[in-house]
Order: sequence, then C-alpha cells, then structure tokens
Amino acid sequence: MKYLLQEQPRYTDMAIPADEQEQKNLLRSLFNIRMPGPVSETFLSIQDAYLQEETARKGITTLASLRPVQDHIYLWQGDITTLQCDAIVNAANSALLGCFVPCHGCIDNAIHSAAGVQLRLECSRIMEKQQIEEPTGTAKITKAYNLPCRHVLHTVGPIIHGDVTKQDCALLSNCYRSCLELASTYQLKSVAFCCISTGEFHFPNKQAAEIAVQTVLDYQRKNENSPEVIFNVFKDNDYEIYKQLLG
Repeated sequence: MKYLLQEQPRYTDMAIPADEQEQKNLLRSLFNIRMPGPVSETFLSIQDAYLQEETARKGITTLASLRPVQDHIYLWQGDITTLQCDAIVNAANSALLGCFVPCHGCIDNAIHSAAGVQLRLECSRIMEKQQIEEPTGTAKITKAYNLPCRHVLHTVGPIIHGDVTKQDCALLSNCYRSCLELASTYQLKSVAFCCISTGEFHFPNKQAAEIAVQTVLDYQRKNENSPEVIFNVFKDNDYEIYKQLLG
C-alpha cells in the first residue's frame, strides 16, 4: 500500500487504516486506479504472495470437482476468480485495460484485482500495438498471473440502449464464438464463460443466456476438439435460467 500511495502524489500523505477490511479495500482501490507502467520486482513479489494467499483463503474450485450437465458442458455458480481451468472469460470494456473505478462490482474489476497489476500491463501492451479500441465481439488472450486459471480471454460485449436488435444478438454470439476460436487456437481444453453483457451493459439475462448456450452448442457440434465449457454464474436468477436451458 505504501508503494502504491507513493506513486499517487495526491495520496502520499494518506494514512493507512487500522481495520483489516478497510486496508483490503484501500489496496484494491489503489490497484484499480493505477495506470499501466513500470513496477518494481520487490512490489510484485509481495503483491503476488498476498493475492495468492487471498485466493487460497477464498478456496479454489477445480474443473475436476465439477459434474457436467451435458457432454463437455458444466454449470457452476461461484466466484470466477477462484476457478481453476485453462481460461476464464472477462467481460471487458473497449479500452481493454480493466475497470478504473475503485472497488467496482463488475467482473472486469474483480478479475484485474485478483490477477494483479501485471494483467493491466499486458493488456496495455496489446492495445498500444493495436492502436484502436477493441471491437465488440472479438477476443484477446493474456496470462492469468495470480488467478488459479492459466489464461484470461477478454471480450467486449454489446451495450444495450433500449430494445435489443438483431445486431446486438449477433455481436453477443460473436463474443462466445471468438473466445472458443481463440481457445482452440491456443489448444486450451476448458473455458469458463461469465454472463457477458448482462451486468453494466444491460443485455437481458434470459436472452443473453439463450444466445450463449446456442452458440456454444453449435460450436461444439461443428468442432470435434472444442474446449469444454463452464457456464459460470454468480446470481441465483442466472443459475435458474441456465439450469432450465441446459436441462
């Protein structure tokens, strides 16, 4: 915390709270607002030890501990940052740098906060090379750093304003397809999808789930070596929606 506060001139005199939960909130906030840039190896070693300890404390769920609901498809309700598989999917924004709002409740914030500052640095290198914002419906792959998974797949879902259009549906389907194609390219055996676009981007949950399931089933049917898919949900209503769709 002292290292991160010293990077922020306006916060150099900020006192570190005595309460442990307040300390954790401050640390996460400092992760969230930190711009991508050089960082010391000493800081990284301490950060990595802390984040890995926090993940272990929350408990890691392995793919082997889950039971499929259909061939090569799983449904799991829980914190995606604690899931051990080949890749988890991050519902990113078009800047692809993570969420800069301190302790925001979006999945983008949660994934970057649990992975560590290295994830934003890698995303920044990708975007510097790309020179344009990430298009909706495409995907990028990064390392996972302090997450228990091996990789993170970043995809930008459609933002809904008013009624859902055919283009919105096609773009959301592209998100799932692009992630599966990227995973296949890298020979990944398992991918965990969050509920893309249903949070801050306001895609209706049931319609989004229908598109997700249909796209995944179509891809697996057409591609013999398709990765196994975990549909990860956090809210009870999303679990019920996927449970009905997947039988």
